[in-house]
Amino acid sequence: MPNYQGIWSLSEQYQNASGWPFRSVEVEYLVVAGGGGGGRRRGGGGGAGGYLTSTTNLALGSAITITVGSGGSGAPASSGSASNGANSSIGSYVTATGGGAGAGNNNAASGGSGGGGQAFGATAGASGVVGQGSDGETASSSYSGGGGGAGANGSTDNGGNGLASSITGSSVTRGGGGGAWDGGTGGTGGGGNGGSGTGIGYAATANTGGGGGGGGDDNRGGNGGSGVVILRSLVQASATTGSPTETTDGSYYIYTYNGSGSITF
Repeated sequence: MPNYQGIWSLSEQYQNASGWPFRSVEVEYLVVAGGGGGGRRRGGGGGAGGYLTSTTNLALGSAITITVGSGGSGAPASSGSASNGANSSIGSYVTATGGGAGAGNNNAASGGSGGGGQAFGATAGASGVVGQGSDGETASSSYSGGGGGAGANGSTDNGGNGLASSITGSSVTRGGGGGAWDGGTGGTGGGGNGGSGTGIGYAATANTGGGGGGGGDDNRGGNGGSGVVILRSLVQASATTGSPTETTDGSYYIYTYNGSGSITF
């Protein structure tokens, strides 16, 4: 059984009409949404998924749904648009917004981080969500825009860099923006590289929330990377679903979800 001794603060003890206290468990979290797909035909890079890290109090004794967002699809080679990444969340407590799609046949899309603009038509980059990510770069007639990263805006051709977290006990960077057409480099933290010339855009790394790379002339964009949800607590969970990776760091219990599931404390 979990050991709750010393965990409860007076501010966390509220009583219902029957006199029983509602209690909660403090957890640290990292929630990264799925990254946006890269655009086609000299396309812009996809934006990284929204990146949120802080602490929150989760209700004791209830199964809390963990949702890990999928990466957005890169734009097909022949026609069509890239799609945004999907949101990641911890129940109703924390929600990170999926990354914005890179411009291709469409305009760049806003999201956790914004998608980059496309060289044809010199389209604008899109905005990120304040506190979750950064803006995509606006294109010119000669280059496309990199997708925004969790830690920096996209730039000429290149995706914005992600952010590092040591929530698991070692530093890992996630949330890189996708690189744009003509060989742009994906941002650190899993962003996919852009296609060179007529090459395809490269997919972002899974479970980083990275944006997909923009595709070359009449070629497809790369898919965005799926997200991740990580919880860290002094209290051991009493039950989980979805097969999270369970590790420890000193007195902390750490649960890494690479796919959706639930957790009960």
